[in-house]
Amino acid sequence: MKQPFRKTIAALLLSVALGGCASAPEPAVPGVKADSGLDRLERLTLNANRCWFKSKDPAFAAYSLAPELSSFTGRPRFLLVPRGQIEARPLLVVEGRTGSGAIDTYGPLMNEPVSARISADLARWRGGANGCEA
Repeated sequence: MKQPFRKTIAALLLSVALGGCASAPEPAVPGVKADSGLDRLERLTLNANRCWFKSKDPAFAAYSLAPELSSFTGRPRFLLVPRGQIEARPLLVVEGRTGSGAIDTYGPLMNEPVSARISADLARWRGGANGCEA
């Protein structure tokens, strides 16, 4: 009778000791999300698609959206290309960086009157707004 009792006590002590070795996950800080260039660019792309294209905004009627969010370089981006020419040279590149809040915008459209609208929309969306108001 003594032997089974000792085994039970030994097993109990071992499970308590091993349980103490396991590290508990650190609690998440409320309201703070790990920075991800991909998450940010995905949200910007969804807003651009909804506000510029699905809404049939005439300022963007001559263009198509080409998302390139899968990036092994840590620089997810989306492009505006001539409408129906998805493989054409980009007219606008909106590019983010993993670990940074910076968004780079460049291309020929940034020298056109629509650039003010593009910059204003991207700045508003980067700030957390999702609206389409111009």
